[in-house]
Amino acid sequence: MAAHIGRRLRKGAATTAVAAAAVAALSASQAPGAAVGDHGRTSAADAQPAPDAGGSDQGGATGNSPYYTDLPPLNSPNPAPSASAGAGTPVAQGAAEAGIPATVLDAYKKAEAELAASKPGCNLPWQLLAAIGKVESGHARGGRVGADGTTTSRILGPQLDGDGFALIKDTDNGRYDGNSSYDQAVGPMQFIPSTWAWAGRDGNGDGLKDPNNVYDAALAAGHYLCRYDWDLSAQGDLDRAILSYNNSSEYLATVLSWLEYYRKGTHEIPDGTGGVPSGRSDDGRTGSVVPRTPVLPTTPSTPTTPSRPSTPSTPSTPSTPSKPSTPPTTTPPTTPPTTPPPTPTDTVDHLADAGTAKLTARAGDAFTKRISTRAETEAGKAVGKVRIRYTITGDTDTVFTGGESVATVTTDASGVAVAPALKAGEKTGEVVVRATVVGRTVTGLDYHATVTERTADALVRTGDTALTCVPGGGFADRVELRATYKGAVADRVGATATLVTSADDATETTAGPYFKDADGKPVRTLTGLATDAKGVLLLPELFADDTEGTFLLRVTTAGGATVTVELEVAAADASPSPSASPSA
Repeated sequence: MAAHIGRRLRKGAATTAVAAAAVAALSASQAPGAAVGDHGRTSAADAQPAPDAGGSDQGGATGNSPYYTDLPPLNSPNPAPSASAGAGTPVAQGAAEAGIPATVLDAYKKAEAELAASKPGCNLPWQLLAAIGKVESGHARGGRVGADGTTTSRILGPQLDGDGFALIKDTDNGRYDGNSSYDQAVGPMQFIPSTWAWAGRDGNGDGLKDPNNVYDAALAAGHYLCRYDWDLSAQGDLDRAILSYNNSSEYLATVLSWLEYYRKGTHEIPDGTGGVPSGRSDDGRTGSVVPRTPVLPTTPSTPTTPSRPSTPSTPSTPSTPSKPSTPPTTTPPTTPPTTPPPTPTDTVDHLADAGTAKLTARAGDAFTKRISTRAETEAGKAVGKVRIRYTITGDTDTVFTGGESVATVTTDASGVAVAPALKAGEKTGEVVVRATVVGRTVTGLDYHATVTERTADALVRTGDTALTCVPGGGFADRVELRATYKGAVADRVGATATLVTSADDATETTAGPYFKDADGKPVRTLTGLATDAKGVLLLPELFADDTEGTFLLRVTTAGGATVTVELEVAAADASPSPSASPSA
């Protein structure tokens, strides 16, 4: 088996090609001077996942939960044909870590295919999902899943109680993690419940969104990484997406290492036969407070004082160690658990609007204004570091930028959270966005936005050919128009075409040119028309009855743009008949 690089070898492994590439990518993606804290994590202020990362919960998808830190083996995983395996049969080279359990691998690839169809600009590779799945859960603990992709037992991170980890109080009443006090990361992709509430997906078509199902979790992870219109083929967006999943520079380097490794090739192994990584960012413990105790052995350096022979009497002072024994007995254990200091969330009394302007947009357009909310105490004081969840409610296809209907934003030092921009759908009318506090029961704040129909302010005919027809015939040319709004293409704008009585009388004429309905009967008004993606409106063929004269076709769009087109119905010019030939 190829050598496996564990957590203890991480610093020395920087000389390998894989680690070097990861470190180089990491360096390029971090802001200058970013300080790394405990366990290699950077604070949200030190390494922002994106210029506008408002759609993610604080701490990303996982709440910055611990993860596996093992790096890939040195040997290349490239499959190669083997004579013993038969021509064309791939056999893996390298350690077993190159293999991915069959069902888990299928889930990654299915998620890639779905994202390629729904968000092609994201360019999500399944190898990225595999890298994250490896780091988060060791591919569902080596592929220990059922036939439907659900893990045989729940995969839970430590409770996020603030003891060495983020403090995230329960948001799901224990539905996913079984913990009604604090949230825990759940499933093969380690989503915290508050993120799963809006990011969850049904990846296996069973009608459920289960974070413990690898198909659901992989698809949810793909959508999470593809929000904000990130292009994951660009290194900058790739780094931002990974950091938004778990905001740690070490995490970014580890995921990039596995991504590069899997891009070189991998192979399928039976479910349940994969190994589970050993290195953990929390040293395998449930809190990072314990690892800090090894710092105490530095005090034994004081035994150097015995080198002073002149003061042997000082050994009598060891009687004083009886004092250190008393403090640990009762005071520290009882006080912190009983009266923990209030979190910022605990102090929020209400939400207030922070100057949100009127929200209006045409169907299909992005709203130019954004929702701003301020978290306040009972006395009206601003509260920072509070997560505000924005949820689009009701029957509407309006979404936040990135395609989600829910977004969570953390308030800044002034207590204000600014929601991601809204993008209007095709359904017109009022849209309600509700702001609530994550982790605390506070009356929600509703924002009302209005989606108006698509409109055009100009409409012109694309050609100038005279439109003529003989009585009882059909017009050779069809009427084609182009609509614009403020000089730009006005696509999918509704329109109506009517053959009117005169320039001053817009009532429908009873004679002259006409269109045909589905049954071939004459109609002189067409409704439900719409311009195409280029703003073009091509009308159906026109016909003429026996009435001669000049007629008017008037076309009007939503928004009031109007054009009138002349139609001429006249008999053909009489021409002399040919002289009769003499009979033979």
